[in-house]
Amino acid sequence: MEQNLTDRAFWKAFWESRKGLIFYIKPNYIFGDLLAGLIKKNNIKSAIELGGFPGYYAIYLKKYRNIDTTLLDYFVHRDLVNQLLEVNGLKQNDIAIIETDLFTYQPEKMYDMVLSFGLIEHFADTKEIIKAHLPLLNPGGTLFITLPNFTGINGWLQRTFDPDNYAKHNIASMDVDLLRCIYTELGLTEIDVHYHGRFTVWLENRETTSAWGKFVMKAIWVIGKTITKIIPFESKLLSPYIVACAKA
Repeated sequence: MEQNLTDRAFWKAFWESRKGLIFYIKPNYIFGDLLAGLIKKNNIKSAIELGGFPGYYAIYLKKYRNIDTTLLDYFVHRDLVNQLLEVNGLKQNDIAIIETDLFTYQPEKMYDMVLSFGLIEHFADTKEIIKAHLPLLNPGGTLFITLPNFTGINGWLQRTFDPDNYAKHNIASMDVDLLRCIYTELGLTEIDVHYHGRFTVWLENRETTSAWGKFVMKAIWVIGKTITKIIPFESKLLSPYIVACAKA
């Protein structure tokens, strides 16, 4: 298996096919509460979002937390980034942009926080992609990684109705014990790895999914939301995300 489960052509086609990319990012954007707590606790002033095109979190952190932010990705469609900045009341130079391969990039500076959202699961070697985050991190800095949880109900839905997209993910990386172990081996401290979110499901190819697939997704969504509203909990079976946070 190759190290990278995707390539530039995949991401170009992926982003150009997506609808609704440009929108106003609200203060309660997902993971925003966790980030706010870390920023306050660790006095974070600078951050870099890896693999984060079109830059939702780089923009969120600049807009709402006044953090000096940078977006680094292998593929960047700058017109889309500029549109997203404009919709959110920011200027083109309000966030820095680096278009490069993370594995060959030689950092020119380091940051108080290094973040990635839905990045590490696209690589065959989970430890190596996490390790690639660390040269950008200041001593004592905060590492914040999230990835989808396809090991429960949402994963079954992906595997059944969107097998092509499912195949682009390293399901083995979606293991909280594995992530804790990797963080420990890399010498990180204050490790916190957990399932996040009560319940939700999605399909990247929803627009082209069959009527039956849409019906199944809707039925699962209603049942799952009802259960977790009555008995709120986060779990491997139902939670949509995994969050892995630590300090250098």
